[in-house]
Amino acid sequence: MKADLQKAKDLLQTGSCTCVLCKEEETHSSTQRGVRPLLDWLEQSPDWQGYCAADKVVGRAAAFLYLLMGVQQLYAGVISQHALRLLEQHHIGCEYGRLVPAIRNRAGDGFCPMESAVRNIDDPAEAVLAIKQTLETLQEQKKREGDA
Repeated sequence: MKADLQKAKDLLQTGSCTCVLCKEEETHSSTQRGVRPLLDWLEQSPDWQGYCAADKVVGRAAAFLYLLMGVQQLYAGVISQHALRLLEQHHIGCEYGRLVPAIRNRAGDGFCPMESAVRNIDDPAEAVLAIKQTLETLQEQKKREGDA
């Protein structure tokens, strides 16, 4: 399992991907940003038991998704304190490059909307609903801004 985590970490750091899943000879990666690839993987298969993951940025929302996927170990380039605490509570091994109080939004002028969406949620199923709703709201805002 440690070899799978190292392989995922190496692929993340040397490739153009944003997140990677590895289990033995099987590897999945994505170049999409945010939580979208994790949601896509959950929809493809709800069971990723035994996989190790590496991700550039892990906030509490991503931590909930990794928890639901069933990954056993995770490397995060940057991880929020709330995400690390959640992963530790659920016995998911975690290594990271940098620990931050919270994940910032892409503009750097506030908190990540996904981090904010699940801030007061403890139930993973409820977290997924909040994540999907927030993504929908953000897409609608983006569309309205594009139409303006």
